[in-house]
Amino acid sequence: MKRLLLGAPVLLALGFAAFQSTNSRAARLTPLPPPSSDERTNTGSSVAILAGGCFWGIEGVFEQVEGVQSVISGYAGGTAATANYSDVSTEKTRHSEAVRITYQPARISYGTLLRIFFSVAHDPTQLNRQGPDRGPSYRSAIFPQTPEQKRIAQSYIVQLSKSGRFSSPIVTSIEHGRFYPAEAEHQDFMRRNPTHPYIVRWDAPKVTALRSLFPTLMKSSIESK
Repeated sequence: MKRLLLGAPVLLALGFAAFQSTNSRAARLTPLPPPSSDERTNTGSSVAILAGGCFWGIEGVFEQVEGVQSVISGYAGGTAATANYSDVSTEKTRHSEAVRITYQPARISYGTLLRIFFSVAHDPTQLNRQGPDRGPSYRSAIFPQTPEQKRIAQSYIVQLSKSGRFSSPIVTSIEHGRFYPAEAEHQDFMRRNPTHPYIVRWDAPKVTALRSLFPTLMKSSIESK
């Protein structure tokens, strides 16, 4: 079911509790270790495609990261014919809700993006779900755009699995497939709707954790696309 919601007053109260809980938890934790293997620094721009539950929150997190030029919400892993919210909601199209991140490797590496992805953007131990959302479109997945990205992602999953930092197995899959932008109403959703009950309950705590665990990676201000 998409965007499973409680009544707004209850959800807002839960959101405040989640915000406090996540902030407290983040304060006690240290960031996950950086990848032991990372990409070579180069000039220009590169693209990363990541999936980890509702794209609203993933987009909202990475929009605030220094070195990220743009983030687009969309669908990855299925065909163009069904790359729309209505069809993907049936959970039969093989798409995942994903984000396309355009970034500058000279300012932030692919490995650092993955570090944020696994640390605060989602829970990589949840299979075909995130928070209240259920179905394969909410799976944890990485869509490498180059052989180097694939190598880094595979190596980092092995590294994190051996680190003992997760109490359950990491279920993040390495996949291939095209990315299709989502409808306009889904773009910049967190930024445009900061008081939306779903954002307050499930996504705002991710930004709180990002700010707590990776303060030096935060943009000084959110840039417009």
